[in-house]
Amino acid sequence: MFRKKTGSLWITALALILVFSAAGCEKIKISRLQANYHFNRANQLFTDAQYRKAIAEYEAALKYDPNLIQAFRFLGESYKQLYKPAVESALNKDIETKALAALTKAHQIDPNNKEIIYSLGDMYDKLRKYPEAEKLYLRIIDLEPGNMSNYYVVAEFYKRYAGEKPDAATKAASMYLRRLEADPENPQGYAYVASYYEGIPMSADNINQAIVNIDAANDFQDMRIKLQPTNPEAWLAKGINRWGKAFRIQSLSKEQRMAAAMEALRSVEKARDLDPNYPEPYSWLSVIYRSVLSKLEPEKEARYNAEADKNIDKFQDLRKRSAERKKLEEELKKH
Repeated sequence: MFRKKTGSLWITALALILVFSAAGCEKIKISRLQANYHFNRANQLFTDAQYRKAIAEYEAALKYDPNLIQAFRFLGESYKQLYKPAVESALNKDIETKALAALTKAHQIDPNNKEIIYSLGDMYDKLRKYPEAEKLYLRIIDLEPGNMSNYYVVAEFYKRYAGEKPDAATKAASMYLRRLEADPENPQGYAYVASYYEGIPMSADNINQAIVNIDAANDFQDMRIKLQPTNPEAWLAKGINRWGKAFRIQSLSKEQRMAAAMEALRSVEKARDLDPNYPEPYSWLSVIYRSVLSKLEPEKEARYNAEADKNIDKFQDLRKRSAERKKLEEELKKH
């Protein structure tokens, strides 16, 4: 009798456990469905740039699923979109705090997620918190040392601080060069390094360094051309570089500026000859003739200006044809 009673109690207890377990599972399932519902609504609002409404939906999603990583990430991104750098106000400070809190939480849940690391690093970058941002950006390279685009992301970060942090410019150049070392046969890498050196602000107090930078950029353009000798864009980039030296560095001698201008002319003409239907070389030929050659040799100004006019007319004609062709292609797609 006692055994029968005990057996009945165990069966009853087991039945109750199963009932509550099923109810718990059902509750979890419903919570996840509700979390996904709010998360999807939030994503659409985020895409539509309705960030305040998106925040409410991401917060609702997290109420139903507190471990929804991407909800934390995009909640932080939504606050980040509302944040206004350098604006001192209580509202802006609150937005900053909430953006960091959400992104930090996402990072804590998934510390090796590249997108989350980048999002948090970008927020620190907006706050001009250099050490915190640097640590996160370098973590991206540690996680994906073979991903070449990561080196550009970090290089651009350092580039933004080149005039503010003593070692930032050196670190930026180092990142570009590491990218080249990893893939020396990729011409785009040389184009990026050249663009970096050309983008360094020119200081009137240090013209010699400006000359070094623009010539370094030209050297990398030459390396790119060596890999792509028939690429008109590479030749045009070199021509623009040489024009920059002749036009921007007025302290050079007339002979030095003329040498740079003629090299610019030859390079842009090469780009034109490689692709006669490429509009941009004609525009730059006009610039070289009018802004540099006509000034260096004023006795030939009329001739140079005539060449400039001829080339700008050709440029406008090609651009017009290109626009008409694009319009026709779009109309054909509709049919």
